[in-house]
Amino acid sequence: MIVLGVILLIIGLVTGIGILWTIGIILAVIGIVLWILGAMDHAVFGRRHFW
Repeated sequence: MIVLGVILLIIGLVTGIGILWTIGIILAVIGIVLWILGAMDHAVFGRRHFW
């Protein structure tokens, strides 16, 4: 999810499409939050791992 967010950020920046930029930021932030919670060994939404 982090990688997809970064890719969308780059595409949005290069093409100037604002919605891709916004979606990229949202996906990157959600991915980072899930990564941090997983690193703390905290179950999120009833799942221990997100693949």
